[in-house]
Amino acid sequence: MIDMPAGITSAEEALGGTAWSILGQTYTLKQESTNSIAWHAVFPPGTFVPPHVHPTQDEFIYVLSGRYDLWLDGKESIATAGDLVRMPKGIPHGIFNKSGDTATSLFWVAPTRSLKTLFERIHNVPDPAEVVRIAAEHEVNFLPPPA
Repeated sequence: MIDMPAGITSAEEALGGTAWSILGQTYTLKQESTNSIAWHAVFPPGTFVPPHVHPTQDEFIYVLSGRYDLWLDGKESIATAGDLVRMPKGIPHGIFNKSGDTATSLFWVAPTRSLKTLFERIHNVPDPAEVVRIAAEHEVNFLPPPA
């Protein structure tokens, strides 16, 4: 069974017209199947995804422009254009744009699970605490802030 049609999603296009605004970031759907989901992400300066864990998904970031400061498995790292960030399932990670410039990237997770539903539910939700609560219902577990 094929659950993803062959084709090209152009640079300007969102697959199915789908884009989400999540806590100041813009995610544009580029690919979706049972096995994986990919989106183009725009991180304005100062935006971030706090440390969290995907217990059932591997996550990846291919950095297109800018810089990400990462917290990955307890260590700080930096990724810039051309770098691929690998975040295996079960490993805590956080993604921060501290550079002062916009960063863009292609994100994807495998398998898809309910990540698209999560993005649909948190689109335009302004309250970070509510985003964290909803995320836990979709196998994305945010970690408590450090003491």
